[in-house]
Amino acid sequence: MPRRHPLIVALVLLVPFVVIVAAAHSVPAKLDHVTFDYFFLDHNPAPSAPSVADCISELGLGLELVGQVGELPNAWLLRAPKHTHPHVLARYNAIRTQAAIQPHTGHALTAINLLEHQLPRQRTKRAPPPIPPDTSAAAIGARLGFTDPLFTQQWHIVNEEFPQHMMNVTGLWEIGITGQGVVTSLVDDGLDYESKDLADNFDAEHSYDFNDHTPLPKPVLADDRHGTRCAGQIAAAKNDVCGVGLAYEAKVAGVRILSGPITDVDEASALNYGFHDVDIYSCSWGPPDDGKSMEGPTYIIHKAFLNGVQNGRRGKGSIFVFASGNGALSGDQCNFDGYTNSIYSVTVSAVDYKGLHPYYSEPCAANLVVAYSSGSGKSIVTTDVGENACSSSHGGTSAAAPNAAGVFALALQVRPDLTWRDIQYLCVQSAQMINPEDPDWEKTASGRPFSYKYGYGQLNAYAFVTAAQDWELVKPQAWFHPSSIQLNNGSLSDPEGTMTGGVPIPPGGINSTFTLTNDKLVEHNFERLEHVTITVWISHSKRGDVEVELVSPNGIKSILAAARKSDLATSGFEGWRFMTVKHWGENPVGDWTIRVSDQSDPEHNGTFHGWRLMFWGSTIDPAQAKTYVLPTNDAILPSPEESESVEVPTSSSTKTHPKPTSGLPSDHDTAEGEADRPAFPGTSPTPSLTPTPDEGWFSDMSNLLSGSKWFFVAITAVILFAVGIGIFYWRRRARHHAAYSSLAGGDLPMSSVSRGAARPRAKELYDAFGEVSDDDEDADEQTMLHPGRSFNEHQEAGLDFHSEFLNDDDPAPAEPTSRYRDDPKPLEGPASPGSGSGSSWEHASQEPSG
Repeated sequence: MPRRHPLIVALVLLVPFVVIVAAAHSVPAKLDHVTFDYFFLDHNPAPSAPSVADCISELGLGLELVGQVGELPNAWLLRAPKHTHPHVLARYNAIRTQAAIQPHTGHALTAINLLEHQLPRQRTKRAPPPIPPDTSAAAIGARLGFTDPLFTQQWHIVNEEFPQHMMNVTGLWEIGITGQGVVTSLVDDGLDYESKDLADNFDAEHSYDFNDHTPLPKPVLADDRHGTRCAGQIAAAKNDVCGVGLAYEAKVAGVRILSGPITDVDEASALNYGFHDVDIYSCSWGPPDDGKSMEGPTYIIHKAFLNGVQNGRRGKGSIFVFASGNGALSGDQCNFDGYTNSIYSVTVSAVDYKGLHPYYSEPCAANLVVAYSSGSGKSIVTTDVGENACSSSHGGTSAAAPNAAGVFALALQVRPDLTWRDIQYLCVQSAQMINPEDPDWEKTASGRPFSYKYGYGQLNAYAFVTAAQDWELVKPQAWFHPSSIQLNNGSLSDPEGTMTGGVPIPPGGINSTFTLTNDKLVEHNFERLEHVTITVWISHSKRGDVEVELVSPNGIKSILAAARKSDLATSGFEGWRFMTVKHWGENPVGDWTIRVSDQSDPEHNGTFHGWRLMFWGSTIDPAQAKTYVLPTNDAILPSPEESESVEVPTSSSTKTHPKPTSGLPSDHDTAEGEADRPAFPGTSPTPSLTPTPDEGWFSDMSNLLSGSKWFFVAITAVILFAVGIGIFYWRRRARHHAAYSSLAGGDLPMSSVSRGAARPRAKELYDAFGEVSDDDEDADEQTMLHPGRSFNEHQEAGLDFHSEFLNDDDPAPAEPTSRYRDDPKPLEGPASPGSGSGSSWEHASQEPSG
């Protein structure tokens, strides 16, 4: 073998060293953390230790030498393909462990002091904190180039006093989301298209006057202002007039129906007018908000709603926005309005600029969200009728609805493919809870908070639109409509007929249960629950006394109807349909129980004849989705199966919808709101007579003391009551002392003591709380009690005393006589479901479910 020249051998040995030295003094390499993982290797430079190259070779896994780390001796940077770092570190640790056990293996790694994966880290400048942007209305207006003179007064857009309570749209405006390409139709009392604030955004093509049957919806009557004001909330232009709309580059059309009588045919046409191009219909009207009306869409109007959601917006569905109503002060509830309790409506209630619930805003289980409107001293500032006219007194739930419509317009600019049900889903999932201490909030089965006053919460434009950007469209609609449940052969042969059969409503109410199985849901291609509608047949001599509640298999209770004092109608509920969104997303499998009760007024009573549940949601298999066909005979009990539904023409009626502001109280803008009362306090469970340790017997006294007015009224009443009792007993004692002075002084028999002596004392206590005339002689004559008579004389006079006269329990039914008498026989038969003042309706006896 030829011998190598010593110079060649030296050069070969120097090559790795030269490469390493060159790498050490080269420009730092640019690291590519997208493609590679990087490692720091601290090498042991001992003469007998393996080289860096040997260490890299031993580790393998595609490791490469990048170079020396800065000027640090024996510090090297390695790299490997991306996402291999767990394997490199695992192999390093495994070989080191093995080398510790068997030193003759893996010797190369003994030259590595440390191998560490490198991750980029962000360092923070120690600079002065950045100056936050000015969030005042003036500063925002200046950034966006607004010259609208009243923009700084539009608190619902920028609320400087309570910044957490506003529609929150300005962040969307700053990134160019202003409602472009979206059309909202104001179905109202006209729209002043000559206003400078609306002229540029007016859509004449999709406008019409159904009151005067003219092409353009010009306001004519003195109070034809509401539609113009609502239009300004949505699309008042960015100019030098008034303020701006939430979607100030969107288009608005006007459809006039509220300025005179209108037929159902015209109303149905109005709700579909331009429906291929119109995206949103803003509707701030309905039956009177008087606490006694109950009215809903007729068949042809209901058909217009269905046509809108199935065929409007070229199949994506018209979006109907309805104000919940302004009649809460009159005890009105939006579930007595067939427009707001429709599954096709986004029902919107109001909160004021402080986030409080205004006393006019109607609660119900159909409320989806709340938007901002008048109350606590402020109103909505918007456009008015006139070329340059503005309004600063707009309000009510009729102003909350167009604020919601403006938010939906912003979302549709970003996602024009959203369906009508996607809009409702986004309301449920993006709405934000306000006033969490309000007792009206309850957790639903899906874990979301819900309130009859606030729905799922405040509609926040920024949260809604950002959620819409990445929203996955829901599957087509599915439904399951079980047959009607008849109680005791309850029936209604036709809507004009008389309800027969049924079960009388007892004290404490009556329950009926329907069991839903998973097999039935699968059979009807039903995956996820959205709306639940409940049709009831109840006859009653005073409709306002009736209360209806629905309890789901998960124990979630929906109050469908609370008592309405002003509702004196004797027609009852002839197939009335309630709706609740409180069970959205809930697993519907199990027992659904309805409870019907009244006020147990002996002068008014009723009968529960039957009910029907309807479940609405999304499909399991979109390919198997069906098109819903509207039946014409939903009010009939029993109603036929869906397959038997036949569409027949119905007659059209003429009616007048009240103006949206006709039920709005005059102090809607000044009255202070509240956030401390449940919507339906009368339906709360009866509290136990035993207080909890932290409550005491007068747990509500703090609430009483919180209002000084009521405190002094209460104190005065107590003093007057005490004085009255003292005077009464003083007079009573004097009379009885004189009247009984003629009684024999001997001992009385025990029977007289037990049944006679104590009873006049009970009579005194009884009369002390009754109305006693100044002439006690006359009062005693009327009650057949005479102070001069002994017990036996009272018996001879035909008067006996009930042995349970002072018991707290309800007395046994009296026999047809004017006297009390003892009856030692026990009562026969089961107790009444409503017996006992504290009984819960869940334990009432259930009637057959038919």
